[in-house]
Amino acid sequence: MDEEGESILLEDNYYQLLNVSKTASLEEINSAYRRFSRMFHPDKHSTDPNKQKWAEQIFNKVKEAYEVLSDSHKRAIYDTLGKRGLEVDGWEVIFRTRTPREIREEYERLKREREERRLQQSANPRGTITLSINATDMFTKEETTVIPNIEVSGMTIQQSIDAPVTLRNTMTLSGNISTQNGIGTGSINMCNRHLSSEKGWTEVECGIGNGPLLGVKLFRTLSRLMFLNCGTVLQFTSRGISPSFVSTLALQLDAHSVGYLTYRAGNQGSSMTSIYVRDSEKYHSNTAIQIGNPHSFISFNVMRKLPQHDLKLRLAVKFGTFGAIAEYGAEKKVSQNSSVSAAVMLGVPSGVMLKLKWTCSSQTIVVPIHLCEEVMPSPVFYATVVPLVSWMILKKIVLDPIARERQERERQRSMEANFERLQEMQRQARATVELMRETYSRIRSHEDKKKGLVILKALYGKLPADTSSHVIPEQTGDGVSPESPSPYSDVIDVTIPVQCLVKDSRLELLEASKSELPGFYDPCVGEDKHLTVQYMFHNNLHCCTVPDNQAIVLPRNNHRIKNRS
Repeated sequence: MDEEGESILLEDNYYQLLNVSKTASLEEINSAYRRFSRMFHPDKHSTDPNKQKWAEQIFNKVKEAYEVLSDSHKRAIYDTLGKRGLEVDGWEVIFRTRTPREIREEYERLKREREERRLQQSANPRGTITLSINATDMFTKEETTVIPNIEVSGMTIQQSIDAPVTLRNTMTLSGNISTQNGIGTGSINMCNRHLSSEKGWTEVECGIGNGPLLGVKLFRTLSRLMFLNCGTVLQFTSRGISPSFVSTLALQLDAHSVGYLTYRAGNQGSSMTSIYVRDSEKYHSNTAIQIGNPHSFISFNVMRKLPQHDLKLRLAVKFGTFGAIAEYGAEKKVSQNSSVSAAVMLGVPSGVMLKLKWTCSSQTIVVPIHLCEEVMPSPVFYATVVPLVSWMILKKIVLDPIARERQERERQRSMEANFERLQEMQRQARATVELMRETYSRIRSHEDKKKGLVILKALYGKLPADTSSHVIPEQTGDGVSPESPSPYSDVIDVTIPVQCLVKDSRLELLEASKSELPGFYDPCVGEDKHLTVQYMFHNNLHCCTVPDNQAIVLPRNNHRIKNRS
């Protein structure tokens, strides 16, 4: 099966099997193992051969989880690679003398080599299409024409392909053609990048376009916090040789900040640019100062990251000898590999421009629309409002239905890939509940006597439409097993497993999917799930509902429903 297929296969979670956190100490792991061993040991169910068979299977899973998590080396491998990492022949012997940190570092090295081999077997195409539109006629003061004249003033197409030759050499073929106001140009370039060492690379470039071109670039890591990048290009034209030189020195100032100093020289002029970049979890900012010929400027831009909404907001200002520009915009992630963005640029003397961009994987389409040669309220208003309204309509009519269809398709694909595994998990969960009944009765009776934590009903699965919790039916007994019918689809009763996890009038479930807990299974793969628990504590009735991956600690005093008479 391919890697994409493997990524959706269900796999045992050893931490959830023992209900311990990933940072659990050896003492906590030993305590959890002893508890579940007493519950599932085959000798406790020897009177019923069928129960004894299931008890042996579940006990072996618990024992396997304990043997891995109680061994620091196996645990490090499991944390890094998962269960499949433990199944590799010879792995445990190779890493027996290494620390957990060394195991993780070795895994990262092997991962990099695997990525390099994958790159060697495939090309990496990149492309950009820029379509410049002149729509200034829409906002001119002259009203001689009813229909404004909108024209394509320019177009540029750029494309490149990377072809890894060896692990240290990569060939890149790139080309571009462009036309601006009826004048067209084009060029084609080829370069080879050689990774000379872990600290640097060398690149040789040649091409033709406006005459032959020959260039050399060097990159070198000077220290742990500093690197140097420089390059020179010789352009052979009918007027002679036109040389240019660029050099950049970068220094990491702290964990989130980098400073760049760049010098440029050539026939087009020379300049010195200083750039300060700061990147944090919520913000990305860039400040630049350039002094040179023909232009000098100061610029500042800041980006606000909103990962919970897959959104980035950007504000930028730039002014210098050429004039001044202010820009504001937003970028929205549409899917895993695509995004759209819109930005409004207000400039003197350039006027008002709306820039639209769509990126899909490594292909980009850019559409700059020149709306007005002066900064006026009407083009600014339309450049801001029209993209927002268009996005909301597009999202509602096109993107949301596509996203729902894709989510449903992924859910079906996951269920098909894990069908046999899901059937086995359901059977095992039902058998586990049967094995828990004796422990459940003992714990419930003990908690009832001391007015401790008594689980009346626990439901796990998909919430009914337009509700914030599962509806708890009237109590008819001591709880039901997952095989008992539920008034809602995609919901299972987990009263017995939850009560069995109560210890000293306290229930603690970790920040992870509950589907891997003993007696649980996933009743609706790919759907959002919740756990609803109704319980008694000190003769008070309580109820709470939490998302699947959220931790829960009971009792909670703020979830009281009513006093028990």
